[in-house]
Amino acid sequence: MFNSLKSENARLIEDPPLARFLFSDTRSAIIWLPIRVLLGLTWLQSGWGKLSNPAWVETGEALRGFWQGAVTIPEGGRPPIAFDWYRNFIQSLLDAQAYTWFAKLIVMGEILVGIALILGAFVGIAAFFGAFMNWNFIMAGSASTNGLLLLGALLLVLAWKVAGYIGLDYFLLRWLGTPWSRRTVGRPQVVDDGEAPTRRKRFEEQMGDI
Repeated sequence: MFNSLKSENARLIEDPPLARFLFSDTRSAIIWLPIRVLLGLTWLQSGWGKLSNPAWVETGEALRGFWQGAVTIPEGGRPPIAFDWYRNFIQSLLDAQAYTWFAKLIVMGEILVGIALILGAFVGIAAFFGAFMNWNFIMAGSASTNGLLLLGALLLVLAWKVAGYIGLDYFLLRWLGTPWSRRTVGRPQVVDDGEAPTRRKRFEEQMGDI
């Protein structure tokens, strides 16, 4: 289907100037720096506080209590979890006693996301996992500051190319490159400028005249 589309009919829809500046211009890194660091400190403080709590890192009872409160359906009023499928999912984790290891996973996840955001290392990936945790907390009925943190994390995901420019991503993204423009080590990069078929045809015609 896509191969049948002619290149001359393809259109490249450009982003608005503001979006290009915020999400692609390295000068906007100074804007994302405080947002990134504040989110990172929030995650690091949250995970670090749990690290010294046996109910999180040993028994998992803290997470068990949170899950039990989330799946409880009160006689009057709205339940903490609005969607039955998510309540069933949390209940299945409770029944499997997954809180014994899941609590440790949350603690380490919060700490790693916090450190990565503060250092500016793989900001887009770290922000994605942070947003995923925020989403799960919200789905489990814990609003608190998760909505604001989720918004900040999603913005960092969009700005992944420049959000860590003042940080380790300045080196990491240059070293690793991107999947769609990655160069092979020790091999020159071949750039298709669209003229290769024309040059090949011209060369064949010249060879035929010899």
